Amino acid sequence: MALKRFIIEMGMGVDQHGQEPTVAAARAVRNAIAHNALLGIMEVAGLKDPNEMIVEVKVAVPYPEQVREEEVLAVLPFGQKTLTVETGGMVVDGLAIPSLNDKNDEMLIAVAAVTVLVETE
Repeated sequence: MALKRFIIEMGMGVDQHGQEPTVAAARAVRNAIAHNALLGIMEVAGLKDPNEMIVEVKVAVPYPEQVREEEVLAVLPFGQKTLTVETGGMVVDGLAIPSLNDKNDEMLIAVAAVTVLVETE
């Protein structure tokens, strides 16, 4: 069996308040898949179920050790999902608003790449 790459999408996500890298990472993944439709992949790839797709996600975010991986992968509706998280993205100055649960004035920015692969004979 070989793997055929069908699509790679990129996205960006920001957590302006709360300083949660998981929120920024999930928003980046959601942004990556939001403007994409896999029309015809079932027919072209010969899939019987969309969960046969292999979906590889790579996210670069500040404080990667704090990312709750299952919450990021939950953004994806289908597929055999894997996530790689690494240090990256950006931390920029924002405005700390205590009523929004801010811990400090950091805004966290994450970037994500989502790749869909299908096993072929």
